[in-house]
Amino acid sequence: MIEPDVKRATAFFDGQNLFYAAKEAFGYSYPNYDPIALANNICSANSWELKRIHFYTGIPAPAADLVWHNFWKSKLSVLGTRDVTVFSRPLRYRNQTIATPTGAKTTALIGQEKGIDVRIAIDIIRLALDMQYDVALIFSQDQDFSEVASEIRKIAQTQQRWIKIASAFPFSPTSRNTRGIDKTDWIRIDRATYDACLDKNDYRLKEESAL
Repeated sequence: MIEPDVKRATAFFDGQNLFYAAKEAFGYSYPNYDPIALANNICSANSWELKRIHFYTGIPAPAADLVWHNFWKSKLSVLGTRDVTVFSRPLRYRNQTIATPTGAKTTALIGQEKGIDVRIAIDIIRLALDMQYDVALIFSQDQDFSEVASEIRKIAQTQQRWIKIASAFPFSPTSRNTRGIDKTDWIRIDRATYDACLDKNDYRLKEESAL
């Protein structure tokens, strides 16, 4: 299969996965990244032509966490005005036993994402079948997507064309998870790169001032 001179890229952001990776790697306490800046930075560094960005996240229920509910609503609203395709679903809550700092165990209501990974996987495969990209750039370390990578390779063989799938993720000496998605090219995002792509808007301050 011939590698194209111009490689069209689509970026797929697993919003929560990216946040927790950045928190562990760099110590940030909220999702302060700009997906557009990050996607452009990585694509430019690899000589890929960024064509579209898809962003996915779960959102807390207002009754459970109004501040973070409003934060994500505001961030997604702004991304939507900047030609980013956004997909969100409410978090689902269930009682879960967790350990306290003292070692004791307690039960707490924990919000969990449902359907986000499935939606990302569907879009990666659908857009490949429609020949909408040559490079799928996934901002996540979720190993569930390794199966998607296998499917993309099969699609490339069927369509007799060159397709690359890469996973990008924050990385530092404090990162416990140092692996990208299996069966993809790994792109480690260092602190300098991440800090060059911070969101100029702090939606926490906007929402807190409105409460």
